[in-house]
Amino acid sequence: MLLAGLTTGHKIGLGVVGLVFILFALWSSLIAPRRNPDFPGKNGIGPYIVVCLALFAAMISAVMVFGRESEAKGASTPAAAAAPAKPVQVQEKEFAITLATKTLTAGRYAFDVKNVGKIQHDLAIQGLPAKTPLISPGQSATLTVTLKKGAYTLYCTVPGHRAAGMVVTVTVS
Repeated sequence: MLLAGLTTGHKIGLGVVGLVFILFALWSSLIAPRRNPDFPGKNGIGPYIVVCLALFAAMISAVMVFGRESEAKGASTPAAAAAPAKPVQVQEKEFAITLATKTLTAGRYAFDVKNVGKIQHDLAIQGLPAKTPLISPGQSATLTVTLKKGAYTLYCTVPGHRAAGMVVTVTVS
């Protein structure tokens, strides 16, 4: 995921630091011990540890520096890209769904659902994957979605509730 969001320059910088780190690891584990079986030896252990720590710090720094590019450019994340949601008050009870309005304009909405009934209900929008959890009597939940132009069917997914009348159509223009 990180690499997909980086520019070519940042990918090259991260790649170069990573390559140096990998080459040092391979050299110190495969080549140096063949040439000097006592590698790093009594006199070389200090410098070897310093080089290892320096390369480790360089790799961590490279990831931190090059990974910040998306923040610096204001790249959109789901939370940052989302427009503020307009609230829509919804009440559910046996066996009806009441909305403050059934006509909306395209945009992002927060359906504030209050269960004013005596048994649990939830709210789902046909064709959209999101829904509220089951809402106990007297409790509330919020369902935030982005709606495009069209007609949307809101309903309770508790078995039998939709058939009993817990369904309403909202028109988005």
